[in-house]
Amino acid sequence: MLSSDTLIKAKTLLGLSDKATLSDIKTRYKNMMQQWHPDKHPDDTDTAHAMSTQINEAYAVLLEYCSKYEFNFDEEHLREKTLTPQEWWTKKFGGR
Repeated sequence: MLSSDTLIKAKTLLGLSDKATLSDIKTRYKNMMQQWHPDKHPDDTDTAHAMSTQINEAYAVLLEYCSKYEFNFDEEHLREKTLTPQEWWTKKFGGR
């Protein structure tokens, strides 16, 4: 089981908000890996390799969390399952 501290560290490293979608996570991972790839830092490959490792570990933590989470993180799924303000009001208080 993931600790909340591990999850917070992973989100912080990747610069993600609490409301990040799976698409946001994948995009941020890809961008950071491109930024910190050791080939892009020939003068400091040790730091780049360390950052790449940390980014990979953070991504693995977030993917594990998402795979075990009871709700779907897919943006399209969220749009389909989210009520409009009118629908929420009607469901909560009934129609006229």
